[in-house]
Amino acid sequence: MPKAKNNNEDLNLNNIVGLQFDKAAKTLKLPPGLINQIKACNAVYQVQFPVKVGHHYEQFTGWRAEHSQHKKPLKGGIRYSPTVTQDEIMALAALMTYKCAIVNVPFGGSKGGVRIAPWNYKRSVIERVTRRFTAELIKKNFIGPGENVPAPDMGTGPREMAWMADTFDVFNPGGLDNMACVTGKPVEQGGIQGRREATGRGILYGIREATNDRKMMKKLGLSLGIEGKKIAIQGFGNVGWNAANFLHEVGAIIVGIGEWDGCIINPKGLDPVKVIKHRKKTGSIKKFPGAKTVSNPKAVLELECDILVPAALENQITLENVGKIKCKILAEGANGPTTPGAEEILLKKGVLVIPDIYLNAGGVTVSYFEWSKNLSHMRYGRMEKRFEEIKTEQFLNFNESFMNKKISAKTRKSIIKGPDEIDLVNSGLEETMRNAYREIMGVYNRKRDINDLRTAAFVVAIDKVATTYLQLGIFP
Repeated sequence: MPKAKNNNEDLNLNNIVGLQFDKAAKTLKLPPGLINQIKACNAVYQVQFPVKVGHHYEQFTGWRAEHSQHKKPLKGGIRYSPTVTQDEIMALAALMTYKCAIVNVPFGGSKGGVRIAPWNYKRSVIERVTRRFTAELIKKNFIGPGENVPAPDMGTGPREMAWMADTFDVFNPGGLDNMACVTGKPVEQGGIQGRREATGRGILYGIREATNDRKMMKKLGLSLGIEGKKIAIQGFGNVGWNAANFLHEVGAIIVGIGEWDGCIINPKGLDPVKVIKHRKKTGSIKKFPGAKTVSNPKAVLELECDILVPAALENQITLENVGKIKCKILAEGANGPTTPGAEEILLKKGVLVIPDIYLNAGGVTVSYFEWSKNLSHMRYGRMEKRFEEIKTEQFLNFNESFMNKKISAKTRKSIIKGPDEIDLVNSGLEETMRNAYREIMGVYNRKRDINDLRTAAFVVAIDKVATTYLQLGIFP
């Protein structure tokens, strides 16, 4: 079990999620047996398999955890990392159960991973590893449109999901819904527009809800809205980059960006698009023109800012560095970036912590849209787009006739345009994040024994999962 060097702090993510669960469960009047069932991880499959690398074979270890089967199918990403462990996979599967419940997505929670450093291997080897791991999951029924639906996570992306879907299709020829066995696929291969950037966009929507909360902003001494807020972001992968870009577009000032090899700082603001171009050109965000480069990658966490977004790995804010955190809002883009001890200190300092189980749920929300699209075999917007355009055009024609005034061609075109798939996806995601925030705040404001949003979010999740079990008659 990993420990922090100076404070003997438990950094086991599975234990941390368990503590967070227990804190929330104490506020609910539910049977102990039901609480234990909701908390427990139902099943874990560990597999070891050989893959040919060059002229020799290497052995790889993979896991797939199924935390809760109160709803089917189960949902959760596949992580490729040299440090992945069974405990980590179990913890992430539990978080996925709670996430899905919070945003009202009808899935149980799951997670998978393979212990591999993907950057050390050629594309052909990654493909063989992915296809072999998929085959192992198929053998034990740990993947399927109605059973368990993987998605991308750290170290994987649309490419790996396409390989998984193709492998599943080979093992299940003729299956009409085979494409729904995974989400996060390329759009051309059954994916959905907006999935890649969904987690980052969800972070934008979640932060916007919090910063538009008049009562909360008054308590923090901050103005309403995102515009003008100083934001530091740790992690510049898919989640961090998209979150930074979306926040920048609505007027936030990105004062710092951190990556694995260092961070860049500019109090006047950084343009995420220019930073990503610089990284593509040089291989690093370091030495970005006009910014100060710091070799310590965690230095970005210690910047003075309004909002800090840790969007990298777990256990980034611990008892060792929590005293150096200078934000007013901690928005968790990553899973488990803050330890319980560190969070307790932040709460005492008056910091608003927007928890991971709510804030980074954009990915699974849009995965649900993709899964639904695959099962319906119909692109979003195909049926209604032209109908909406015709109806709007008729209204504009009537309005022009009634008012005896013409609308400019440019304005008319923008008003008449019917919704494309991406418009509907983003609209659905926005509505989901808005409703979830309001549910969490409802619990936070109503229950006197809850003083933080994480516990409120866990209460929302536990209550919904418990309701499902009770309705099934498993716990009368």
